[in-house]
Amino acid sequence: MPISPSRRFALLCAASLIAPLAASPVQAAPDSDNAAIARIIDEGMNRSEAMTTASALMDRIGPRLTNSESHRKAESWAMDLLRQRGLANVHVEPFDFGVGWNLDSYSVAMVTPRALPLTAIPVAWSPPTGGTIKAPIVIAPMSRAEHFAEWKGKLAGKIVLVSLPGQTSESKGPVFERYTDSDIAALDTYTKPDFDPDAPAIQVRNRRFQGKLAAFLKAEGAVAMIKISYRDGKLVHGEGYDFQPGQTLALPAIELAQEDYRRLVRLAKTGDAPEVAITVAARYDESNLKAENVVAEIPGSDPKAGFVMAGAHFDSWIAGDGANDNGAGSITVLEAARLISKLGIKPRRTIRFVLWSGEEQGLLGSRAYIEQHLATRPVDPALKGIDSYVAWRNAFPITPKPEYSQLKAYFNMDNGSGRFRGIYSEGNLGAEKLLREWLSPFNMLGADKLVVSKTGGTDHVFMQAIGLPGYQFIQDPLDYDSRVHHSNLDTVDHMRGDDMRQAAVIMAGMLWQAANSDKELPRAVLPAQPAPTDPFKVRDPAQ
Repeated sequence: MPISPSRRFALLCAASLIAPLAASPVQAAPDSDNAAIARIIDEGMNRSEAMTTASALMDRIGPRLTNSESHRKAESWAMDLLRQRGLANVHVEPFDFGVGWNLDSYSVAMVTPRALPLTAIPVAWSPPTGGTIKAPIVIAPMSRAEHFAEWKGKLAGKIVLVSLPGQTSESKGPVFERYTDSDIAALDTYTKPDFDPDAPAIQVRNRRFQGKLAAFLKAEGAVAMIKISYRDGKLVHGEGYDFQPGQTLALPAIELAQEDYRRLVRLAKTGDAPEVAITVAARYDESNLKAENVVAEIPGSDPKAGFVMAGAHFDSWIAGDGANDNGAGSITVLEAARLISKLGIKPRRTIRFVLWSGEEQGLLGSRAYIEQHLATRPVDPALKGIDSYVAWRNAFPITPKPEYSQLKAYFNMDNGSGRFRGIYSEGNLGAEKLLREWLSPFNMLGADKLVVSKTGGTDHVFMQAIGLPGYQFIQDPLDYDSRVHHSNLDTVDHMRGDDMRQAAVIMAGMLWQAANSDKELPRAVLPAQPAPTDPFKVRDPAQ
């Protein structure tokens, strides 16, 4: 007679009361797995350190822009913590990145027709002002190089507003939400592959435009540029992608809250152009062009059994404290490492924990790790930044390295701090049975769903792209996409402690089972060069 989920949960908790506390690591045996999971649940739910660790990282250190001083401070903090928690082989793995950029202070204010502080943020990797810039604004929306001709000779000495102001948005959904079962069921849809050979060049062109715009404005004598935030509600973000040496923006760039941006536009349309004062104290650092991933391990007992991994990106943007993107995932990885280490039981497979860097600039840290350890793709090493990112995604053939076959599972977290509700199988139907089995001890914690759809935009993507078993968890949205993601609201206040406890327990439990199971997740096929999905597509030259 099958054991019900509630009965199994009760047995696991009872086992935790009688499981021996090992004085030193001993080898795990299959019949000890239930007791180990019970102890993980007990420790993680009753003595969690997730939120105190989160405060230590986000409240005290703050945002962690890739290759900034604060990111390196956070790396040292994380490595010390991992060593304190008993992990082995704690180290960093450098990879080519670009210029460091450190933001010390800034202010943006309207000076005329009245004094008013404005809600704004410098764009990452844009230059400092070298004091205070005070100048009238000019509204000159430009989204393509073809727009430049209209503004020649009209911008000298001006602060240029380069975005269309648009209209105030109307909310069409809740700001904060948790998934219903029907919401999750809607995710259970196979994602059809779609390959457009022209898309990479368009992506590169669009990402390069901001650099071309800044160079044009500088040549015309403009003193700064301001763009509008892509969210309302006084939210700003500060995302920037011009971090290669010699390719940083030519003049100071500011992102302004929608409400303040439209106020400036209204004033300029109905009277004298307002004057704005901008002060940005930022420092470039070209002394070290390499960023770093932080790596640590719990060694396994069988060196021939391979390894499993958990990861989250450690870098963030600059407007908030990087708490939900992706301090939440990083804290979950650190807490999962603590929970497993505290067992005092050596897993069969090595468990490797990684805090990635450079995710926000194109999954650069996880891609570098893949190239060093797992597989290569034929990409010109002279390509950097977005050019390299786009080229790598579309380069064939894929050549596996020896560690390719040794990686048995990778679990990633990067969708905010919402409660785990299950896991995405990423279109690998063959893996669903085992994923469901490993998830079953946590059904009573609310994680009982498995959907076939793919998730994108984070560090498991390139592992999936080369056929490796990399997986992301289904998480309650909370206010992540609506307000918090990349914004100045990304603070510990928007993390949920109960959800974080649950996520760390499940991450640890999935890792423990993957590390000890006699079964392995079925691999997807090794991807090969796809054919165009629409071989007859004719592109609009204006795109």
